[in-house]
Amino acid sequence: MNCLIIKRKGFYTNRFEYVLKSGWGIMDFELTAEQKMIVETAAEIAHDYGPEYWREKDKNHEFPEDFWKSLAEAGFPGIVIPEKYGGGGMGMFEMLLAMETLVSEGCGLAGEWFLCLSSVFGGLSITKHGNDAQKEKYLPRIAKGMEFCLALTEPDAGTNTLNIKTLAVEDGNDYVVNGQKIFISGADRAKGMLLVTRTTPLEKAPKRTLGLTLFLVDLPNPAVEIIPIEKHGINYSKTFEVYISDLRVPRESVLGEVDKGWYLLLDTLNPERMSFSAAACGLGLLAIKKAVEYAKERKVFEAPIGAHQAIQFPLAEAKAKIEAARLLNYKAAWLFDRGQECGAEANMAKVAAVEAGTEAVYHAMQTFGGYGYAVEYDVERWWREVNLIRLAPVTHQMALAFIGQHVLGLPKSY
Repeated sequence: MNCLIIKRKGFYTNRFEYVLKSGWGIMDFELTAEQKMIVETAAEIAHDYGPEYWREKDKNHEFPEDFWKSLAEAGFPGIVIPEKYGGGGMGMFEMLLAMETLVSEGCGLAGEWFLCLSSVFGGLSITKHGNDAQKEKYLPRIAKGMEFCLALTEPDAGTNTLNIKTLAVEDGNDYVVNGQKIFISGADRAKGMLLVTRTTPLEKAPKRTLGLTLFLVDLPNPAVEIIPIEKHGINYSKTFEVYISDLRVPRESVLGEVDKGWYLLLDTLNPERMSFSAAACGLGLLAIKKAVEYAKERKVFEAPIGAHQAIQFPLAEAKAKIEAARLLNYKAAWLFDRGQECGAEANMAKVAAVEAGTEAVYHAMQTFGGYGYAVEYDVERWWREVNLIRLAPVTHQMALAFIGQHVLGLPKSY
């Protein structure tokens, strides 16, 4: 992997064996040497930045500067970026290995969150569809840890992406952009933004899927105002309303083709779904692991509570469902990395992962009883985090609608 993923000093091999063989970690079957190094390094980083670290960051609403620096030093932001630009030249499958290991070994949703913002929204999108100049400008910087964000969602459009109103109007060699976005995470720190606009209003487009254009925007910019949104969790990363007023963007900042951005955006949205599926599975594995440890030690009525089937069976069932969701997610990544259609698998994986991960964290909290509600045991934070995945990056209901229409062939339901 061009020596980007490094085995960090102080890491113990027996911990790597535990990650691979215990079933708590990312993979239980044979990986290549480079893939094993990704898992190994991710597990070590997660061990350095465990639940206590994230408990404090979430409480203090503080960005994890040292964690992100460690990811950058290990080469994780560049996993999907070609070696020519300083990346690892690998695929979405390897990115999922890193994400799920980071999450499941102690980082919680943070183990996926920041890599998705920079590596998927920035690195992967530009790798897939950028021209040579755009790749030269952005990819080496992203591989070294430059932060990125995606400006897609709008207050009046919600999940209906084709209904966005942010408009880019051609003006000489530039486009002038005006509009509003919401729920844009990382916009305060990002040095680059993938901005989704309309260049042809929906009512004038020859078909609904035409008229969207993607722009690469450098930040900060005085024409881009950000206002933080107070939220329920993930308080180590800020999320914003974004107001765009007469933003001038040069023509060379168009990613791909004008008016055909929807088709390119799918190569960002499907990997985003895979990333959040990996997070849901990782959170479930992390919560089950902690619940099992507790259930072995905690004795009530003279027996460990883990001996009771009311505790044991829900955790066992959640574990089985998570393993099934993981495999479906790996299939989605395998298809994507080979340039094949993966929308069905990406959406089905998200549905399965959300159900399995939510169920796992719920039953972990029940295993802890009243302690599960206490901040110091971390399960309540994972509960807040896993519930976001039911809402984002696509709602659970819209993923089901996709499956109903495009997999089962049923009439459109919305």
